[in-house]
Amino acid sequence: MRTIWKGALTFGLVNVPVKVYSATEDHDVPLHQVHAADGGRIRYQRICELDGEVVPYADIDKAYDDGERTVVLTADDIASLPAERSREIEVVEFVPSDQIDLLTLDKAYYLEPDSTSPKAYVLLRQTLEQTDRTAIVRFSLRQKTRLAALRVRGDVLVLQTLLWADEVREPAFPALDEPVKISAKELELSASLVESFSGDFDPDQFVDEYQHELRTLIDAKLKKGDALDTAETFGEQAEKDAGGEVIDLMAALKASVERSRAARAESAGDDGARGAEASDTASKTAKGARPAKGAKPGTKAKKAS
Repeated sequence: MRTIWKGALTFGLVNVPVKVYSATEDHDVPLHQVHAADGGRIRYQRICELDGEVVPYADIDKAYDDGERTVVLTADDIASLPAERSREIEVVEFVPSDQIDLLTLDKAYYLEPDSTSPKAYVLLRQTLEQTDRTAIVRFSLRQKTRLAALRVRGDVLVLQTLLWADEVREPAFPALDEPVKISAKELELSASLVESFSGDFDPDQFVDEYQHELRTLIDAKLKKGDALDTAETFGEQAEKDAGGEVIDLMAALKASVERSRAARAESAGDDGARGAEASDTASKTAKGARPAKGAKPGTKAKKAS
């Protein structure tokens, strides 16, 4: 994992140096837009409205427009803000963990101790565990002041950003304003149905069914030869990243295809087939599929193996 930020957790006189890492990653199949008629790659460019020229990312600044005037804010202007310069994750209070509304949870980050001795880090972790408290912290990251919940996951401290109170919409559904009468029998049957689907949650039983089907579709089209020539589709253009390194797009594409083929070859076989069948069963269960025909309410659902 790559460090995205360094700073220090502070509460009272305690200072805990930490490194911050993204705790999650995206595994979606990367797709591009192409011209339906000939498969030509469609690209987006940053074009200045005044001179019509393509503007390099390094030459782009931010601006605020109040309708009459425009204020340009350079990268140096942004970096000069006191909150942006701060490298502290300040604990503002410790609250009961059950008071954190799951709706407000946002991006998660792992914190690693950044000192020769992790004693202060371990002390804070054990204190949160024993008191069943979550620390509410405030810090700045990527040009935003953020509120976050600091909690424990295994042996690691996790920082999970929270939405601000005014970012959570209040639901207003007229249909729920009318009184609804639920009979005892209906509630009993509903509880029986819940019990029939009861089990211990195991996230490894579930897969992203759409991404799996998308990869299967792509592989099938490649196998049938129903594909366009990559060089003609994407061109021979080399792109540069923010650091100025030239990326050989063709080489990257070929390497990706080879790696994908190798991974599929390793996962092939009876074990792979059984795993796919189990994942499919678990996915259907997750969608709230009805019990099989003839199943009686109250019957314990079998876990996918």
